[in-house]
Amino acid sequence: MTVKLFGTGAGSRARMGRKDADSMKKLFALCLLVLLTIALAGCGGGEKKAAYPADGDITVLIPKAPGGGTDTSARGLIQFLQKELPGSKFVPVNKPDGGGITGMVELAKAKPDGHTLGMVTVELAMFPHQGKASVTNKDYAAICAPIAAPAALIVPKDAPYNSLDEFVAYAKANPGKIQMGNSGTGAIWHIAALNFEKEFGVQFKHVPYPKGSADIAAALAGKHIEATLADPSVFKSQVDAGKLKILAVMADTRSELYPNVPTFKELGHPLTIRAWAALVAPKGTPKEKLDVLRKAAEKVCNSKEFKDYFKKQGIDPTAIIGDAADKMLADDDAMYAKFLKK
Repeated sequence: MTVKLFGTGAGSRARMGRKDADSMKKLFALCLLVLLTIALAGCGGGEKKAAYPADGDITVLIPKAPGGGTDTSARGLIQFLQKELPGSKFVPVNKPDGGGITGMVELAKAKPDGHTLGMVTVELAMFPHQGKASVTNKDYAAICAPIAAPAALIVPKDAPYNSLDEFVAYAKANPGKIQMGNSGTGAIWHIAALNFEKEFGVQFKHVPYPKGSADIAAALAGKHIEATLADPSVFKSQVDAGKLKILAVMADTRSELYPNVPTFKELGHPLTIRAWAALVAPKGTPKEKLDVLRKAAEKVCNSKEFKDYFKKQGIDPTAIIGDAADKMLADDDAMYAKFLKK
């Protein structure tokens, strides 16, 4: 018996070949359509991405605890920057561990894309020379320094000197007798006193108060010490109450809080010691993004509203922007390297 198989001849195979070819053509056309759709979407068919800094949240690391001067200045600054830069959102994050080292190290290692910024303080110029941290000013690009509190020569109201010259004359006549309060051996206000001694050829008896300016103020008021070189804004209530007086400030320009007090510089002694806090970005952040931030910061820091806000917080406002802020950080690093070298 013979069984005949249908569809196995040459004609049938030809028909199947044509059918496969048609299927391949349809599949190829479908792939082209999908690819074309994707390409069109990428060329403007989708929503346009917002420009910096409105293209994502900006984290601001603050290397101090909430409520302090650095925290207050940082939050005030980013509040004004957010208003100046439509669509931006700045998110403050406190990183006070390790005396601020933790936050500054984390900031230095952050991706330099403009979306992680942070505050660095004068300790940045000191810690590397004290063996406490490896990060330096070279790890950052400065945006602005909204505060740079100068060291001020502060004495009791009834002290027998009413000017810098009279104080120096008294110190020279009484070597080693003036008890000068500071914030701790090797700390910023101790460095200020050492600079003073070198500039004027005098000698003090240094008395450390490592817990801070409140203890120094109490010691001055109680006449346990004769003078201090420290941030004048901290002593404002005692100065306003007539218990203390300020003879001069170590700054390039006069204080916003004490416009009648002369600077060391205008009196012929170019000493500049300041406790600053600066908003910075990690090194390598694109210049175009830094320019956006610096331009906004310059406008904000020079505005009356910003200055009034800081004064109400008892903070002496400044406006040190971009390259000038970078120079301040570098200058102070060099100064502390000299005084803190082992």
